[in-house]
Amino acid sequence: MAANKPNKQPAKSGGPKQLIRMGLFWAIVIFLGLAIYAAVVPGNNLKEVPLSDVINRANKGQIAVLEIQGNDITVTPKGKDKPTEKTVKESGNIREQGLREDAPVEVRVVPVSATQDLLWNLAIMIVPVVVIVIFFMFMMRQAQGQNNQAMGFGKSKARLYGLDKEKVVFDDIAGNDNAKQDLQEVVDFLKNPKKYQELGAKIPKGVLLVGNPGTGKTMLARAVAGEAEVPFFSISGSEFVEMFVGVGASRVRDLFTKAKKNAPCIIFIDEIDAVGRKRGSGMGGGHDEREQTLNQILVEMDGFDANANVIVLAATNRADVLDPALLRPGRFDRRVNIMLPERKDREAILKVHFKNKPTDNTVNIDKLAAKTAGSSGADLANIANEAAIIAARRGRKKIANDDLTEAFEKVAIGPERKTKVMSEKEKELTAYHEAGHAIVGHVLPDSDPVHKVTIIPRGGTGGVTWFLPPEDKSYTNVYEFKDILARAMGGRVAEKLLYGDDGITTGAGSDLRKATEIARDMIIEQGMGQQLRDQVFHEDNGGLMFDKMTRDRPYSDETAKLIDKEVEVLIKEAARRAELVLKENRDFLDKLAEALLKEETLEETAVEAILKDAKLPKDAMLHAA
Repeated sequence: MAANKPNKQPAKSGGPKQLIRMGLFWAIVIFLGLAIYAAVVPGNNLKEVPLSDVINRANKGQIAVLEIQGNDITVTPKGKDKPTEKTVKESGNIREQGLREDAPVEVRVVPVSATQDLLWNLAIMIVPVVVIVIFFMFMMRQAQGQNNQAMGFGKSKARLYGLDKEKVVFDDIAGNDNAKQDLQEVVDFLKNPKKYQELGAKIPKGVLLVGNPGTGKTMLARAVAGEAEVPFFSISGSEFVEMFVGVGASRVRDLFTKAKKNAPCIIFIDEIDAVGRKRGSGMGGGHDEREQTLNQILVEMDGFDANANVIVLAATNRADVLDPALLRPGRFDRRVNIMLPERKDREAILKVHFKNKPTDNTVNIDKLAAKTAGSSGADLANIANEAAIIAARRGRKKIANDDLTEAFEKVAIGPERKTKVMSEKEKELTAYHEAGHAIVGHVLPDSDPVHKVTIIPRGGTGGVTWFLPPEDKSYTNVYEFKDILARAMGGRVAEKLLYGDDGITTGAGSDLRKATEIARDMIIEQGMGQQLRDQVFHEDNGGLMFDKMTRDRPYSDETAKLIDKEVEVLIKEAARRAELVLKENRDFLDKLAEALLKEETLEETAVEAILKDAKLPKDAMLHAA
């Protein structure tokens, strides 16, 4: 999911009254500063000299004029038109301080300026007052701000959109045409409500957008507002909840009050599961803040007038944990599933994200779309951005195909850690481990083909064997699951063949965890066990630890033992099949490991060339699930 138009918000600026106040304040400050400067620092450009030196030079006839103002004296030397020096005398007549009566110098006595004294006195009186006034104004503003914050504690924090010059519409969004078609009906409700009201139809009050993270739920909600040309109030579910009980409910009331005043409009609550979880879990009692907020949302949604013309959109990726009261008719009437993009949608999304990025003729968007099965729109945007960053780091003007490949691998399996130091023995172990995965996955008939094998550490792993499906899949059968388990065990089995049972390492830890998760999912969620075939034991508790402690499991202890036994059987069967394959193809295991030690990374074609004659033992085939 991608949009090619940014949504800009108009910038806010201060009002004219605030500008006038600020201008007046700074004018007063500048005036006082100049007054103090003029009163305290007169004649600051004159050179200061000792009084004895001035009197001595005056008696010798080297000074033309002495201008006395109070105790300050300015000196004009012979041949000068303006004073160039200054000094300070003691109280009394300057004649009494050494200046001769017959000295050839003009003595001018200038009365002390009343303006200067006035400015000085004003500065002494006004400056402290101004400082005190400014201090109290600051304190009052702080108190007023805190008062406003306290008064607005229960106000909604929803952001209002819909006045933007550039709006997001459905045509700006690539992919997921089915979801857009479902939401188009909501747009028609908002644009033409009378058409439905004349037939007695009620406008739906709520639409729930359900999808994986990064699939574009928020963007689709904004596109609905953009298409309908109505205001759009956006808020996160977590913004309702505060530490004080009742604040969330107050914010809900305020939000819906604003929405009714701006009708027709849309309220969008992102991550509604933050406040919409099932009630009655026992956490927090009946006065839990989250439950109070949820109750208020339920009341507000059910209290709309028939012609209120306000629709609530909510987004979540965990619809299974929502309270049933939210999902009943009359509240969230519609449920729109936003799926991960298919191949053609991924291609369209990638073209949007590469629209403003220069690429050379080696870049193949269609090939990248084929390799990114299971990626969301956010993943694809991240790949495009990483490709641009990598190209810039390499000093290129255009993005090349190898930049795109590296970006895809970095996002999918993690960045390379070439700086990690590995001993020769660790490299050998890693090479055989990854070769074991590759050979088992290569020869098993229902496994995805090998895309790349590397012994360069990536992310948190020592090496990677990467399998990519040739096409998008909606379903996985039991044979494919068992081949996935077998190739996951291939690394541990290769270690055993190389070093014996006592030589196995922790390198297979993540493989074993993944295999166990898949095996348990097959038994508990998919009904693919032998003794527990067609039975599902799903634990619907929302993943809360408190729920797990207080609720009974949906199966008995005897069934739990059977589940553990079924998981054990699947893991042992996978290990046996992997061992049969690797023993049959031991020569190819050595060849592939040697090639990895030499090249460190092998692409799909290189692996195919080495393993083209590898065989599948008959005993390793699955004749019955």
